[in-house]
Amino acid sequence: MAAKKEAAKTKVKAKKKAVAKKAVAKKATTKKTVARKKAPAKKAAGKKSSSKPATAKKTSAPKAKPAPAGSTIGPVPGIAPYVEKKNEEYMGPDQVEHFRNILNAWKRELMEEVDRTVHHMQDEAANFPDPNDRATQESEFSMELRARDRERKLIKKIDESLMNLDNDEYGYCEACGVEIGIRRLEARPTATQCIDCKTLDEIREKQMG
Repeated sequence: MAAKKEAAKTKVKAKKKAVAKKAVAKKATTKKTVARKKAPAKKAAGKKSSSKPATAKKTSAPKAKPAPAGSTIGPVPGIAPYVEKKNEEYMGPDQVEHFRNILNAWKRELMEEVDRTVHHMQDEAANFPDPNDRATQESEFSMELRARDRERKLIKKIDESLMNLDNDEYGYCEACGVEIGIRRLEARPTATQCIDCKTLDEIREKQMG
């Protein structure tokens, strides 16, 4: 009887040990599972995500460089292009003075060229005995006279432009009334039409021709 009781006690102890081992093992497994679940949360917490939207870098438009003082414009050498000031009035006093200088300088240059041609023809005129030499000279004089005739007409247009400056009518298209523009006037100081109206006139001339 004593042996049976002792055996029963031993079995009970063994069962208790087995249950205790299982409980310990279960706790360890639960801890590992919890640790695994917490690990990604820590990573997520450690990784800072900026909620600020990405802003594009501000790029300022390149400023137009003023033309160098030594450069020339249009038909007149020695006059620098006009540098416009901020919010400057079109055909204000400074611009009017700028184009008056251009027109006067151009007119002076053309008149000097006409005088040079007249003196050249007077100095070079000779009665060549050879008909071929006479024909060559006459041909040269004829070409020079045609060029000077074009220049005389141009001087007349310059005078008209100077009158328009005095009457505050210079720089505006005679067809539509819009501003002709400083750069176009510097390239062609006697222009009386904006680029659009001038282009339309040229197209009409081609169609009629």
